Amino acid sequence: MSIYTRCRREVLGLFQRTLQTECKLNVADRGTVHARGFASKGSSSLPGRKGQIPEQGLLALNTLSPAPRSRTNAKRVGRGIGSGRGKTSGKGHKGQKARSGRTPRLGFEGGQTTLRRRMPKRGFHNPFSKDYTEVNISKLQQWIQQGRLDASSLITMKDLRDSGCINRKVNVTGVKLLGRTDGPLTYPINVQVSRVTESAKQSITQAGGTVTQVYYNKLGLKALLKPDWFEKKGRLLPRTVQRIPIKDQGLYDEVGQLPPADNRTVLD
Repeated sequence: MSIYTRCRREVLGLFQRTLQTECKLNVADRGTVHARGFASKGSSSLPGRKGQIPEQGLLALNTLSPAPRSRTNAKRVGRGIGSGRGKTSGKGHKGQKARSGRTPRLGFEGGQTTLRRRMPKRGFHNPFSKDYTEVNISKLQQWIQQGRLDASSLITMKDLRDSGCINRKVNVTGVKLLGRTDGPLTYPINVQVSRVTESAKQSITQAGGTVTQVYYNKLGLKALLKPDWFEKKGRLLPRTVQRIPIKDQGLYDEVGQLPPADNRTVLD
């Protein structure tokens, strides 16, 4: 502890003791000491406690200070051997830990085979897997009852997206219809989606409706869902694909149709 700090504490302590003694002797003459720690002469409308002064004295701005050892000065390094952190700045002599950026990369184990490479592989990644945007028949029923979808007309994936039945960010592989329902369908609906489960297909056909699995490639699905994107870019609408790829044959019923041919012009 420096001499300045020790002297400052002694002076503040002497001041507090003097203030306590003065307040105890002259509390009747000075008036009422309120709960907030302020003294006032004469009568006051504020509620107070006569003659009650805390043992440590009244709170004053000149007695405010941080708790001991709660605030420490930062230790400067590399400022000479007399500073205690000079010369090598506490890093020692040479070696990797004495260099800048000395922390090794995450997972580095000193050159030996890392844990990530020692552990065996598990599972595999299928590059041909397709992730569809899923929707249940129960949600279609709810949207139709609310008037957000028209059951009397063909319901396409664009209708599902525009009505908010599915997320506006549709996966590039399309939409898959699932079979969960709130009850049996009582009216026929005609739906066009990319994929459909057997239970969903059975529920729709039993109600007298139809469900068609249509194929769109990535660009064709974008033209179906967001034709205005091509208009903003001043581009031509793509043509419909001629046939379903060999690896996808048997999964789809037909090739999905795009907007009419008269729309396939440069849009200003």
